[in-house]
Amino acid sequence: MSIPIQDTMAAIRKFAPSFNAKIAMILGSGFGALAEQLTSSITIPYQAIPGLQSSGVAGHASLLVMGYLNDIPVICLKGRLHIYEGVPYESLRTFVRMVKQLGAETLIVTAAAGSLRPEVGPGELMVINDHINFHPGNPLVGPNDESIGPRFVSLENAYDEGLREDLFAVGERLNIPLYEGVYISVLGPSFETPAEIRAFRTLGADVVGMSVVPEVIIARHCGLKVAGITAISNLAVGLSPEKVTHDMTLQYAEVATRKLIKIVPEFVKGIARGF
Repeated sequence: MSIPIQDTMAAIRKFAPSFNAKIAMILGSGFGALAEQLTSSITIPYQAIPGLQSSGVAGHASLLVMGYLNDIPVICLKGRLHIYEGVPYESLRTFVRMVKQLGAETLIVTAAAGSLRPEVGPGELMVINDHINFHPGNPLVGPNDESIGPRFVSLENAYDEGLREDLFAVGERLNIPLYEGVYISVLGPSFETPAEIRAFRTLGADVVGMSVVPEVIIARHCGLKVAGITAISNLAVGLSPEKVTHDMTLQYAEVATRKLIKIVPEFVKGIARGF
């Protein structure tokens, strides 16, 4: 049964009647520590919010955290919803649109991903500049609500060029190297085959993961500006003799999180003041 966004927001407003955010962040596998930087925070479990559900994946705590980062009101979605868990696109739409309803204008999407470039190894950070959608569908399929966004939304600048430039400026200032590339999104939950990785490299992908793209499509449809950052958790299968596992994903996401914890507060500060 469809849950009206008004019901979702009414539940959130019981906990935070006047909170109004500027920036929202989706925290992927291993990135939950970023939410711990917020002050004066309010935390709501996903299961207490109509239209959402908890993730069953390790590294995803399923908490909506609202608070302040350098005195800037920020929303952290601590753990994401995955289509491979059987989550319907309807829940994913609610997941993203509620942050717009809470006032956010910018969405920062983080995720762990496998690198298709041998020179960009585990623990590195890559800024997403474009994507290829290999999910079996599009979250905007179905009737369109013109009050939310247009029937046909452009994804030409899905990962905002200005925000990407700002991220690189912050990385340079902090002496933290940032790479840049195209994210290809697959359904999962199985990891990719060596043949698929060879095909993805031919298509022009630089990293591969099981999320991000549906969230970004929904975000752009409702007018949110998007920045995407991936933590390289492994070299994709066929590019390294090391076996790809989810434990490895969490291990190297933790390494990358130490870098993100330095970058994100400065990036958020810059967004709030317009750099």
